[in-house]
Amino acid sequence: MNWDRIEGNWKQVKGQAREHWGKLTDDDVDQAAGRRDQLVGRVQERYGVAKDEAERQVDEFANRY
Repeated sequence: MNWDRIEGNWKQVKGQAREHWGKLTDDDVDQAAGRRDQLVGRVQERYGVAKDEAERQVDEFANRY
């Protein structure tokens, strides 16, 4: 699934994102609003991982959903 589709369907996808990354708050997910760079930043911040690792996780999530 590409990011245009994820952004367009964010209301449906955000629950899956919260389930996938349990440390993200509702506010984190709402503020990301389907924007890949915002989601990468939130994952990086909450999990304390490097940017490339956060990008890998977000891309893996996108490929699954």
